[in-house]
Amino acid sequence: MRHHECLPPTSRSGPRHRPVFAAAALAGVCLTTAGCAGDGGPGPGAGPESATRPASSSPSASAPPGTPAASTSPSDGSTSARPLPRGPLTGRTVVIDPGHNPGNRDHTREINGQVDIGTGRKECDTTGTATDAGYAEARFTLDVSRRLRTLLEEQGAEVVLTQDGDRPWGPCVDERARIGNKEKADAVVSIHADGSATGNRGFHVILPAAVKGGGADTSEIVVPSRELGLRIAGNFVRVTGSAPSNYIGDSTGLDSRDDLGGLNLSTVPKVFIECGNMRDPKDAALLTDAGWRQKAALGIAGGIGSYLKR
Repeated sequence: MRHHECLPPTSRSGPRHRPVFAAAALAGVCLTTAGCAGDGGPGPGAGPESATRPASSSPSASAPPGTPAASTSPSDGSTSARPLPRGPLTGRTVVIDPGHNPGNRDHTREINGQVDIGTGRKECDTTGTATDAGYAEARFTLDVSRRLRTLLEEQGAEVVLTQDGDRPWGPCVDERARIGNKEKADAVVSIHADGSATGNRGFHVILPAAVKGGGADTSEIVVPSRELGLRIAGNFVRVTGSAPSNYIGDSTGLDSRDDLGGLNLSTVPKVFIECGNMRDPKDAALLTDAGWRQKAALGIAGGIGSYLKR
C-alpha cells in the first residue's frame, strides 16, 4: 500500500539482491518454535465472496453508515452464530484489520479528513493501491482477512474484523487502532499489499518503533509486536514460498516504522504485513490467485497461533 500509512522512509536505496539465507533464516523461526501451521494448499473460490461465511453467520453487506466499525459475526454483534469450537486458541482474541475499504474511492472527502495519530496528523485513510489490471488492494485485504478469520476461529479464537465490507468507507486509521485496544486483543494484524515499482518483490512485516509523544506510547508493545512479526514472517515464508522483500528491510522481511497511526496508537501487540507488491507482474500473479491467498492466510494464521501458544 504505497500511501500515507505505508510510505517507505525517504532514505531507502534501490532494490537489493536478497541472500538465499534470508528466507531460510525466517523459515527457521517456525521450525524452532512451537505451534507452526501445516502446509497450506489452494483455497476454494476465486474472489472475496468465496471466503465469506455461510449466509447464516455472515455480516450484512448493506449495513447503513452508522454500522459499528468492529465487525464480528453475525451482524448482531455476537462473535459467532454458533459456539466457537474449542481449540488451542480458545480464550484468545485476535483483531484482523483489512487495510482500506473498497468504498473509500467513493468517499474521498471523508477519507481525506485529518486525524490525530499521536505524533501528528494524517489523512483518515486512502484508497490503497491496485494491480495494473485493476485488482484493488482493498479487495485483496478483505479476502485474505476473511480466510484468516475462518482459520483462527477453527482453532477456537474469538476474531474481530475492523471492517467486513459492512460500512461505506473507513474506518480511519486511529479508529482501527482503537478497535484493537477496546477488544484488549492478544494480537492485531493489519493486512495489506504494497504498490512499489516493478522489480520490487516479496513481503515484509512492519513493526512498531519506539514512539512516545502526544497520544502515542508504544513502549509496552515494541517487544511483543516484534515477536509476533517474527513468527508471522517465518510462517509466511514456509507456507507461501515467498521471499522477504528485496527493497525494504534489508532482506529480513521486517521493517520498523514510527509514522503509522495504526501502530503508534495501539496499546496491544500489533503488526502490519505487506503480502507482496501489486505493481510487480510476478507478485501480482500471486496476489490475484485464490489458492495463493489461502496460503497467505495459512501463513499468517500459523504465525499468530505460534505467537499466542508460546
